[in-house]
Amino acid sequence: MALTGARPQLIRPDGTPARAVVADDEEYLADLLRMTLAAEGLEVRVVATGRQALDAITEFSPDIVVLDIMMPGLDGMEVMRRVRERGNSVPILFLTAKDAVEDRIAGIGEGGDDYVTKPFSLEEVVVRVRALLRRNLGSAEAEAESVLRLADLELNEQTHDVTRAGERITLTGTEFELLRYLMQNQRRVLSKAQLLDEVWGYDFGGKTSVVELYISYLRKKIDAGRPPLIHTLRGVGYTIREEA
Repeated sequence: MALTGARPQLIRPDGTPARAVVADDEEYLADLLRMTLAAEGLEVRVVATGRQALDAITEFSPDIVVLDIMMPGLDGMEVMRRVRERGNSVPILFLTAKDAVEDRIAGIGEGGDDYVTKPFSLEEVVVRVRALLRRNLGSAEAEAESVLRLADLELNEQTHDVTRAGERITLTGTEFELLRYLMQNQRRVLSKAQLLDEVWGYDFGGKTSVVELYISYLRKKIDAGRPPLIHTLRGVGYTIREEA
C-alpha cells in the first residue's frame, strides 16, 4: 500500500521498476522499509551488513541506496567511500541515529546525497527517496540533448557530463542538480530558500547550512584555480555568472 495514494511510478529507462538497496542491521526496521518502498513500486533488496551492501550494489545495480551509518563490520560511511571510489554515483540516503548536525552533514559532504535521522516517519523516507530517484532516473522518455554553457563551463543535462575548459569534473547527484539550477538561472540571484525548494525538493529541516556546504563543494570543483563563476551576494543569495 502506498502511503499517500496513487503517485507516479518511478521506472528505469528500460521500463522496469526502479531498484533500491536497503542496508540496516535492525531487522524490523529494514523489513518496514522494504515493504514501504515495495508499495511505492520499487524492487527492493535488503541487507544487514556493510559488506553485504557493497555486494548488493555491485550485483543488483540499484538506482538508490538507503544506508544505515551504524552497522557491524563496515559502517555506512566506509561503504559510501568505497562505492564512490569505484566511480559509482548512485544516490545514497543515510539513516542515522546521531543528533549532531555536523555528523549528518559530514555524511552528505563526503559523497552521500541526503539523510534522515532516527526515529523518522516512513512518509519522510518515501518523499526523500522519490526526490532522489526523480533526479537520478529523470524521465523514462527520450529527451533531446541539452547542454548548458557559461564561459568555458558546460553541463550536459542528458548525460550528466560536466566540463570546464574541456576538463571533466565529477559531481555527486546533488552537486549536479545544484549546478544545473544555477546554470538554468544564470545571472539571477537565488536565495537559500529557493535553492532548498528547487534542488532538494522539500524543506531540508529548515537547515540552510546545507546550501552553504554544497556551494563550497561546487566552488572547489568548478572554480578552483580558475576565474570564479559562482558568486555570493552576502545576505541575499548566490548567482553564477562570468565577471566582465
